[in-house]
Amino acid sequence: MVYFTFLLFFILISCFPSSSHAQNADLKLPLRAVNLGNWLVTEGWMKPSRFDGIINKDLLDGTHVQFLSTKLNKYLCAENGGGTVVVANRPSASDWETFRLWRVNESYFNLRVFNKQFVGLGTGGVEAVSNTPTGSETFQIVRKDGDLSRVRFRASNGLFLQAQSETLVTADYTGSGWDDGDPSVFKMTIGNTLQGEFQITNGYGPDRAPQVMQDHWNSYFTEEDFNFMSANGLNAVRIPVGWWMAQDPTPPQPFVGGSSKALDNAFTWAEKYGMKVIVDLHAVKASQNGNDHSGSRDGFQEWGDSNIDETVAVIEFLAARYGGRPGLAAIELMNEPLAPGVTVDALTKYYKAGYDAVRKYTTNAYVILSARLGPADPKELYSLASSMNRVAIDVHYYNLFSDTFKSMTVQQNIDYINNQRASNLGYLITANGPLVLVGEWTGEFDRDGASMEDYQRFARAQIDVYGGATFGWAYWSYNCDRNHWSLKWMIDNNFIKLQ
Repeated sequence: MVYFTFLLFFILISCFPSSSHAQNADLKLPLRAVNLGNWLVTEGWMKPSRFDGIINKDLLDGTHVQFLSTKLNKYLCAENGGGTVVVANRPSASDWETFRLWRVNESYFNLRVFNKQFVGLGTGGVEAVSNTPTGSETFQIVRKDGDLSRVRFRASNGLFLQAQSETLVTADYTGSGWDDGDPSVFKMTIGNTLQGEFQITNGYGPDRAPQVMQDHWNSYFTEEDFNFMSANGLNAVRIPVGWWMAQDPTPPQPFVGGSSKALDNAFTWAEKYGMKVIVDLHAVKASQNGNDHSGSRDGFQEWGDSNIDETVAVIEFLAARYGGRPGLAAIELMNEPLAPGVTVDALTKYYKAGYDAVRKYTTNAYVILSARLGPADPKELYSLASSMNRVAIDVHYYNLFSDTFKSMTVQQNIDYINNQRASNLGYLITANGPLVLVGEWTGEFDRDGASMEDYQRFARAQIDVYGGATFGWAYWSYNCDRNHWSLKWMIDNNFIKLQ
């Protein structure tokens, strides 16, 4: 009987990946982690020099541009936001007068309008009716030497766009002047920009991007960084990845293959130094929040029900590749879905399917569900989480990005952590609820002229409060040109001490 029981147990456990039971046996919660931002998912603000080699680097995918006719002194406008003609009759610029660039190469572009159509050539003039850019929706932007804000548009017919009148914009001009009276000359104003993975890879183009990205992956984080982290009191890393990794080594252009090998290295280094890894699907195809760190081409948030299956396929790839690694602590199914664009119904459906995909390959790794940003109940996922095993809810806390913090003193920022953030966290931590991860926080806050001691006190308050998160916390980020965002800099310069 004893032999039979042992044999039955052996058969049962052999149904699961062999290392899933050993995995996480040494996982000690709560985790003290750091995000490896701007590594496998680009965030240009963290190291702007990465874009320096791009020609026309101010005209990347998703850049918002407005065009003032120098002759009429009126802005180009996609009438009704798109679906009809383009006119030149607006005295000021807002949404309908703003165009989002799709970069074809360093000189040629598509122009996407508010309602997502593309500017192109119509029978009665220039219009914005096509939902897909083709040759007739492609324009060369010619910039004036010495004044790059003055531009002309060469259309696919070889002729230039001109504002003949406030209600008639055509592509039939043959002149070549740059004076204010020329109907083909426009003054370009650049507004919002994106500097994400799509922008850097498409900006460098297929000939240069592979080497640029490989050099970055090889140098931005190395084994020595994991040694440093481990020696300074960190026991985990949260690593943002993009959906294109699942199609390595040949992801769709403009993305570059090879990021999965970099992630393989991270696991090897983490395991060598006794650290754990949270794999965070940070960039989701069609964009869950419109930010550049979602991999968006132009800032439109378009993820929804129709994208669930392809996003689950990415999670399946990650779980299959890393589910048996002893260093795997968790897979996070999506970073920062934004309400109301991402509905709770679509997110719940996806999280269920993503959880099931992970469980095909590991029973012990945690599955992390990111709470929605924006107008959403922070506990709206708790009912779903109660039907799952080994799950955590991820929330992100920054004393930034809101007018609330702009007028706060240093002490008010610290009090906000000790009072409001502590209350927020306490609300989320329940006896029978999921574990809670503060997946992003930082030592920077919205106060110019703060002293070293101010930063030390602000960071210490967060470490103390977020230390109560049952799954742990993860600082954003390890490496960043902006010093207070860089945990390595903060440790090296004695702003933060974790031991």
